[in-house]
Order: sequence, then structure tokens, then C-alpha cells
Amino acid sequence: KLASALVYHQRRHRALNLCLSLFLYVCVCVCVRVLETEDALNLISLEVSYAVSGLLFVWIVEEWVWDYAITITLFHIGLTTAVMSDFPAAVHWWIALGSGLSVMIIGGQLLAYKLYKNNFIYPVLEDF
Repeated sequence: KLASALVYHQRRHRALNLCLSLFLYVCVCVCVRVLETEDALNLISLEVSYAVSGLLFVWIVEEWVWDYAITITLFHIGLTTAVMSDFPAAVHWWIALGSGLSVMIIGGQLLAYKLYKNNFIYPVLEDF
């Protein structure tokens, strides 16, 4: 039973690594395309701040990094809308924000899992 759980965990870990690698490849492709424009500095600062924030959120909220990341992003969208007096409609802005949010969630949740995996609450889905 322990061996099958270990095999399942290893397969899950490989699948997560593959998904993360594919996601990072797509992000790099988008970033390379955007770096050809004058908005490169804004994109780099957004992505770096989201990545660092995701890692720092681990020490604040421990397990629920995804919830905190989505809340902060919604707050960011609301603040941006209020400051600009208009809802953001630029596609590249939404792509940058979405990729930053994904990096924040994935990086933060992976770090949280590594640091606090003994504290994680796994729901019982047998009653559904």
C-alpha cells in the first residue's frame, strides 16, 4: 500500500512538473513577443513582483496562497479601474496579469506544499 502511494505521488509530481514547464514555456514565448515593445519594463516588473509576492505569501497564509493571490489580483484590478476611471481593455494587460497570477499561485502553492505538507488539510470526497 505504501509503495502504490509512493508511485502515485511520484506520478503526480511529474505531472505537476510537466504542467509547470509547459506554462513557463508559454510565458516565455509571450514575454519574448512583448519584449519587442516598449512595455517590456512594465511586464518584467509585474511578473517579478507577482512571483516574489507568491513566495512571500507562503509565510503569511501558509496553505491558502491561491485564495490570497486571487484576492490581491481582484483588488489590483479594482484599484487600476478606479485610478484609470476605465475598465482595462488591453489584451496584453490581461495576459500579463493572468500569467503573473498563475506564477504567483503555482510558485506559492508549490513552496507551501514543500514547507507545510504535514499541515495540509485534504478533504474527504467519499461523501459526495
